[in-house]
Amino acid sequence: MANRVMAQPLPRKEAPDKVTGRARYVDDYSLPGMLHGATVRSPCARGRLRGIHFEGDLPWQEFTIVTAADIPGKNCVRLILDDQPCLADGVVNHPEEPILLLAHPDKYLVEEARRWVRVEIEPLLAVFPLEESLAQKEIVWGTDNVLKSIRVEKGNVDEVWARADYIVEGEYRTGAQEQLYIETNGMLALASPEQGVTVWGSMQCPYYVHKALVTLFGLPESKVRVIQVETGGGFGGKEEYPSMIAGHAALLAWKSGRPVKLIYDRAEDMAATTKRHPSRSRHRTAVSKEGKLLAMEIDFVIDGGAYATLSAVVLSRGTIHAAGPYFCPNVRIRSRAVATNAPPHGAFRGFGAPQSTFALEHHLNKVARAVGLEPDELRRRNFLPEGQTTATGQVIREPVDMAGLMAKAFELSDYHAKLKRFAQENPRRRQKKGIGFASFFHGSGFTGSGEKYLASVVGVEATPEGRVRILTASTEIGQGTITILCQIAAEALGVGYEQVEMAPPDTASVPNSGPTVASRTCMIVGKLVESAAIGLKQTLQGVGLLREGYSPADFAASARAYNEKYGPLRTFSQYQVPPGIEWDDENYRGDAYSAYAWAVYVAEVTVDSLTYEVTVDDFVAVQEVGRVINPTLAAGQIEGGVAQAIGFALTENVAWQDGRMLNSQMTNYIIPTSADVPPIRVHFEEIPYPYGPGGAKGLGELPMDGTAPAVVNAVENALGVAVDQIPALPEVLMDAVEVVRA
Repeated sequence: MANRVMAQPLPRKEAPDKVTGRARYVDDYSLPGMLHGATVRSPCARGRLRGIHFEGDLPWQEFTIVTAADIPGKNCVRLILDDQPCLADGVVNHPEEPILLLAHPDKYLVEEARRWVRVEIEPLLAVFPLEESLAQKEIVWGTDNVLKSIRVEKGNVDEVWARADYIVEGEYRTGAQEQLYIETNGMLALASPEQGVTVWGSMQCPYYVHKALVTLFGLPESKVRVIQVETGGGFGGKEEYPSMIAGHAALLAWKSGRPVKLIYDRAEDMAATTKRHPSRSRHRTAVSKEGKLLAMEIDFVIDGGAYATLSAVVLSRGTIHAAGPYFCPNVRIRSRAVATNAPPHGAFRGFGAPQSTFALEHHLNKVARAVGLEPDELRRRNFLPEGQTTATGQVIREPVDMAGLMAKAFELSDYHAKLKRFAQENPRRRQKKGIGFASFFHGSGFTGSGEKYLASVVGVEATPEGRVRILTASTEIGQGTITILCQIAAEALGVGYEQVEMAPPDTASVPNSGPTVASRTCMIVGKLVESAAIGLKQTLQGVGLLREGYSPADFAASARAYNEKYGPLRTFSQYQVPPGIEWDDENYRGDAYSAYAWAVYVAEVTVDSLTYEVTVDDFVAVQEVGRVINPTLAAGQIEGGVAQAIGFALTENVAWQDGRMLNSQMTNYIIPTSADVPPIRVHFEEIPYPYGPGGAKGLGELPMDGTAPAVVNAVENALGVAVDQIPALPEVLMDAVEVVRA
């Protein structure tokens, strides 16, 4: 069978429906007798509920009203720690916390009604900046405000300081970031004690929602059904939060006995849902006069908001990536996720690594200056080679050529020539030019034993019509899941791409293949698709219906014959840990990921020295991601991630007041537009990974990690001042320049 499907820029499977308008999103659905739901939220950050009053000249008897007392099961959004209530009961811990739910046939009246619900709350002292939480100004969570703590130890850091030639310290901060998917959150629900609960919605992880609804309603798993409909983007923002809105829609349906649709508008979606965790990193680095890293001590803290949600796993990935793709014999990383009275922060593309990678890649430029080396030379002397160990003691077993990736990135960007030219020209002009880079890696799949714990399952079936259908809960959210999984299955089976389709993600009919997160869909789920497809082919060959050298038409005929003679043909594959991968959860040591993607990015910027506005003029992204399944989609993932991360670096500032997002509209939350995104030149190096489908690894989160440090390092190069926080707004740059002038 010829290699004619993978590594080809085949058209997206779902594209025709999207561009013609046939695709149906949750707000396009309607059921007979349907009500429209709305959420009444806390107006303050922390307090005790003293009363709920229904005011105004409204027909309150027509409304379905749900409070915590109406929950038939456990009042929690089940995830990791089950600490977040579905509806507040007695106390509130953040602004926008859901208190009660309303539903009515008239969606405009229900919106008006929630403005006439007055919630009486006795205020309590609230904690907002993470420094207040660390200082235990007021206990928000548990006994010490720490949601999760991690400690990584390698070698003996303490004995190094006395013999180091240089010790370099720095502190770095990153802000919150809104996912701003194009489609807001929404759910449609049917629910009754007799029939159970069924929801349709916009989501990344159907089985997360399923687990949450089983707990919320106290139902057996068989009486809960979750169906993903067309989803307009997620970026992590539709990983865990859909469990909340699904619960709300289903509770209203349960009490009313009618279908309920609950759709957030943009302002509510931005104000109430999760965002990227703000962070603070402190680095202390010992280095020799030759520029070799001797010791790294890192203190990494993220703001988790009022409840734990996914902070533990965000902290985990941020911790593991905090020391980067460098060999250092002595490393200590202490990390904490702390509670504040802001809405809970959650998953966002990169999952903690963008925060810690920004700090490290920015700090290493400071280390290079202290030693008297160019930033690229410092990194070359410390890149992790094959056979050496990461901060967690993981031996790198895959071929790694970070120096080669750097050389390619510098060649494509003309880095050295521009660095020299900008230094000569900048003193004479107002528009300062700068160029900077970042070198980094990103682990593919869940951290440590996460994939082993998930034990994901994927199925492939041959239909009576002679087609192939993939059975998986992995979701299409705009990134190309359907396309690449169909390419993988088609190549494994030796059939045409057009013969393969993917079953809708529906917990009643597809197995749990794990969440669509963590750069795992292609490498982990895709490998399971490949294995199940091979098993299906072997079944047909084993019963003599398929011979060597078969054509796609032969395969279709054999599938039809099997279904007629034996019945449905389905094969399943379950995740198995690759050989040699071992992880110690208790001591946080070992193989954090079975594979990494490696990259070097270069950014070129212009900074106006009067207004301090930054323009990104050019961007080069060079990465090694194993085999590329679909070159067009892969390049699109990198380009989109770079654009998103430029916003993280320069413009996307969440304005907080007493824990509430003030700028919860697209008019005042500033994201990059097409006019702000430079030409992005994407280059892939391919070193096949033996345990990925056709050699593929993950790549979707990678561009979020290295873009911000590359851009801000270029800004520093242009201005000649330290910029230790993002977003690097004009006022941040102005303050940095004023500090130097003072």
